[in-house]
Amino acid sequence: MLRGSIPALITPMRNGIVDEKAFASFVEWQIDQGSHGLVPVGTTGESSTVSHAEHRRVVEICVEVASKRVPVVAGASSNSTAEAISLARFAEGVGADAVLSVVPYYNKPNQEGLFQHFSAITGAIGLPVILYSVPGRTIVDLTVDTIARLRDAHANIIGAKDATGNMERASLQRSKLGKDFILLSGDDSSALGFNAHGGHGCISVTANVAPRLCSQMQELSLAGDFIGAREINDKLVYLHKDLFMEPNPAPAKYIANRLNLCANELRLPLGPISKPTQDAMDFAIAHAGLI
Repeated sequence: MLRGSIPALITPMRNGIVDEKAFASFVEWQIDQGSHGLVPVGTTGESSTVSHAEHRRVVEICVEVASKRVPVVAGASSNSTAEAISLARFAEGVGADAVLSVVPYYNKPNQEGLFQHFSAITGAIGLPVILYSVPGRTIVDLTVDTIARLRDAHANIIGAKDATGNMERASLQRSKLGKDFILLSGDDSSALGFNAHGGHGCISVTANVAPRLCSQMQELSLAGDFIGAREINDKLVYLHKDLFMEPNPAPAKYIANRLNLCANELRLPLGPISKPTQDAMDFAIAHAGLI
């Protein structure tokens, strides 16, 4: 079962193109640091601005390097259902273990539209599917009732990533969907509380730069040691908060560069972070003991 710390991986870039060597090394480092799973080309991986060819190559590299040591949950999202199906089929073809598919953005579909969208994706593949609701980016929320309807209709819908920051959603989803349905937080700041409400882990931005601490915090909380988990989370609190001072993943890439993991390069319309945000990132990584 998917559980624990699952970083939503950044996509390293250099001179305007995906830095494949840096990405392969980054995946290896994540596994060595104890990450429990990997999500290539989600939001943090700049999925909205990489080309389709780049998207597929990033998934392919992640699967190859991971080599089944940890599960790879490939991003397979679009506001076009046909495009999302194509990405999901590719992920299945190269050996990903599951796909993560977000609520369509910009179109603003109703709940019936969401049901039909995710039904079409799920019906096109045999892989497990993790549904992803992030209304702060997509406007539309995927309600607990619609998740339940989708789960009842499709055996390979096995979980949901909830990035609402609303901890009670874990309790509501567990009550409606049962203890075997995988509940993953998409909000680092509330991930510890989410687990206390019955969550199984976090698809994390912070884990890009502090994977060992994030994996340790998750392991302790999932074992019921919330005092130990809180002590680690206290080291991460400024990262959780300040990694979103400017649009993700710009702050994360700044820190990754400070840690010599990749170049500090993004794809427009995202750009480098401001000096005040750099100062906040420097404080956050010092507080976490990363430097």
